[in-house]
Amino acid sequence: MDIKVCGPGCAKCHGAERVVKEAVAEAGITANVEKVTDFNEIARLGVFSTPAIIIDGQTKCVGKVPTKKEVLDWIS
Repeated sequence: MDIKVCGPGCAKCHGAERVVKEAVAEAGITANVEKVTDFNEIARLGVFSTPAIIIDGQTKCVGKVPTKKEVLDWIS
């Protein structure tokens, strides 16, 4: 599983990354969690508001920090 957390490094972006990593650990799955901070790369991914979560190429969340339950639902 490939998970991208898109954001420039603000508090909400760090929060989104933390929630995603906690959910992955709780689910006990193997996933590559990548933080994408480059604005050009974020735009190339089709994201224009951050934070954003992309799982296996599908955008799951844009413009807010997801809850751990939301992330668990996406990765299960």
